Amino acid sequence: MLEKPDILDALIISHFQEEYEIHISELTFLPIGADSRTAVYRVVANDGKVYFLKLRKNFEEMIVRVPLFLKANGVQEILVPLETKSGQHWADFGEYKLILSPFIDGKNGFERELTDQHRQRLGAAFQGIHSVQFSQGLKERIRKETFSPVWRDDMRSFQVKVENTTFTDVTAVKLAEFIKFKKMEISRLIEQAEQLALQLQDQPADLVLCHSDIHGGNILISNTGELYIVDWDDPILALKERDLMFIGGGIDEIWKSGRETAQFYEGYGKTDINLTALAYYRYERVIEDLVVICDQLLLSDEGGADRERSLGWFTSNFDPESTIEIADNTYKLLNENRGNTSRL
Repeated sequence: MLEKPDILDALIISHFQEEYEIHISELTFLPIGADSRTAVYRVVANDGKVYFLKLRKNFEEMIVRVPLFLKANGVQEILVPLETKSGQHWADFGEYKLILSPFIDGKNGFERELTDQHRQRLGAAFQGIHSVQFSQGLKERIRKETFSPVWRDDMRSFQVKVENTTFTDVTAVKLAEFIKFKKMEISRLIEQAEQLALQLQDQPADLVLCHSDIHGGNILISNTGELYIVDWDDPILALKERDLMFIGGGIDEIWKSGRETAQFYEGYGKTDINLTALAYYRYERVIEDLVVICDQLLLSDEGGADRERSLGWFTSNFDPESTIEIADNTYKLLNENRGNTSRL
């Protein structure tokens, strides 16, 4: 979130020091991230060590359990949460959970350009993530892909809502008018995602662990060049294309050309890409992002500075060479390809 939550710093510091037995000399709110459920802080301890503190609503244990498991199983590009004095990797704090990690001085993939070596290393890391074998007990607790229509149904509901509701908030008014203007295109996205989902439900599914949100903001490069995959807030067992759709998917500027995509696959290794899945996940991600912004802007007037930024994210999906055009191109490639797969 961009705006600091209405929580006294002194209250955070007191609870933090009790849970982690680390005495704080400085607590600084960081106005970063698109998730309105999460606030983050930079923490400086009395001994000079620096930490990254996350306050997270709607907490699920897998947010913590999955990165701990990956790190223990050899995926080095993972930052794991630190333990509290009781041995847990999170602490209760009212409606939030406190999650503490080392602070990495560096920049994310939105703020700096990845080198070819970084792209190769990212590919190798995701090969490791997609190959990891879970215990049955942990595997049963991770959310599984169902190709659910929930995002599509929600977007249809918002299309109806903007036709029948008078909004007073300026940003909500702008969004409602844009949705009405793009009615036919949004309906087409929903229909094509629905068609692809039905096809995938009838195909054998080889589900692997996916991060599910590997845009540039969740790829961190330290000042010494180390790469980390962060924000394991929504892990899922899904087709590998759930993650691979980001590589060249238009959500960020990391993959501007075919050469840069090729660097990722040099690290990931040769693989068959299910074009039906790739097109589906690209359409579904666009629809999900649109719904999340509709939730924020049409169902409340909260968010402050986040609101105009979110409106810009919504409309940018419809720009030339952006996410929708790339999803459409993937869909065309699927229809032109005699088989369902492409080799990368």
